[in-house]
Amino acid sequence: MRMTFPLFRICLSLNTWQAMGESNWAGLRPAAMEELVRSPCVIRATMGAIGPRGVSNGQPMKSYADIKPPSPQVPLAHARWVGFNDGPAAMCRLDKEAHLMRTAIVIPARYGSSRLPGKPLLRSTGKYLVQHVYERALGSRRARYVIIATDDSRIAAAVESFGGNYVMTRSDHASGTDRVAEVAEHLDVDIIINLQGDEPEVDVAALDLLPDLLEDDEQASMATVATPLRTRQQWLDAHCVKVVCDHDGRALYFSRSPIPSVRDGEPDFSLRPSPFLQHVGLYAYHREFLLQLAQTPPTPLEKLEKLEQLRALALGCKIRVGLVANSSCGVDTLSDYQEFVRRYREKSYCQAA
Repeated sequence: MRMTFPLFRICLSLNTWQAMGESNWAGLRPAAMEELVRSPCVIRATMGAIGPRGVSNGQPMKSYADIKPPSPQVPLAHARWVGFNDGPAAMCRLDKEAHLMRTAIVIPARYGSSRLPGKPLLRSTGKYLVQHVYERALGSRRARYVIIATDDSRIAAAVESFGGNYVMTRSDHASGTDRVAEVAEHLDVDIIINLQGDEPEVDVAALDLLPDLLEDDEQASMATVATPLRTRQQWLDAHCVKVVCDHDGRALYFSRSPIPSVRDGEPDFSLRPSPFLQHVGLYAYHREFLLQLAQTPPTPLEKLEKLEQLRALALGCKIRVGLVANSSCGVDTLSDYQEFVRRYREKSYCQAA
């Protein structure tokens, strides 16, 4: 259902909206008013409709021509109202938020998965798998756009059926990162988050942490997250990617091998902070670096480990690593999907009880 509201001036900073009544504006000092009105983040809306982020005129994106800055369509769950007595403190918060880096979440989705063909369109929960991912991404407070990138008309039709945003990409991309880079080339944003289309339980807090990491570390061109390893089995598992970091929280190396190696004795997974970290496959890039990365051929270490992030390290990129409590469960196989469906139904049952 679309909703409307009366005349307000709405100040947009990424996905945080400040709506202020007329009387708030009357109390501003002339200099403050002039500065605010000069800001590109100020728009005016009369009877503006509340709708999904990144939608142009309420219609899903179908091509790059449809990707435009959000119209005055504010997700009500993300609207924050500045009270009449908030005064200068509210304006200080607004000024800080106006300088946050503009962020987009791009979800690459392809039909031809080698282990689970047609994975994005699995629908045992009543929703497409890619729809679960998309709806989780909409919970991000930092995302200005959430876009599904696909080269398959069946996926595009599914996304359109649930009102999501998508763009059609080329079909010759070697990786999801390349597909995301094609979309990034046409977006006017600072940070691109690559969210895989098989992460229906992704932690929204982790999505919001990624741009924060890049804003806090001016030398980093890329950010990702990790969580402490908890068992020896994880440490030895080649499917569980490990990362070791320096004292500034930047990645030194990623590997499928058990790193760091313990020469004497056994690894102690109870150590805090833990040197034993599992890499969680979420990435944020400065847009320009992502475009450079996509133009760089795979490097020798990347080919050996089959890990794209090693290409970034080979280029001398600093990758900031944030810590999260847990890793989400991605869907790689039919068994993974069946486990997700079970958890989803259990959660739905508990919420209904």
